[in-house]
Amino acid sequence: MFNTVNNNDIREHIVSITDDEEVLLIDGFDEAIIGLTNRLNTPALAVYSWEAIVNILVERDGLSLDEAMEYVDFNILGAWVGERTPIVVMPLDM
Repeated sequence: MFNTVNNNDIREHIVSITDDEEVLLIDGFDEAIIGLTNRLNTPALAVYSWEAIVNILVERDGLSLDEAMEYVDFNILGAWVGERTPIVVMPLDM
């Protein structure tokens, strides 16, 4: 399930696309990146899949599903590091 792409490869690729070296990444979750934002007059933001982050925590770190969701809620969704805080996309279950 996990890619072997490292953080430096991803950062270099993002800089080549955006010409922006200040895009923030969430450490340890490179495999969960699904894209970048692109909106006029705003900085590019890394976009992550909530489901992929949870799956990484369950599979890689051995957390239960509830533990992984709590970790994401508190440590990732609850973190604000300024206007460049990455976006986490959650599924729209209907």
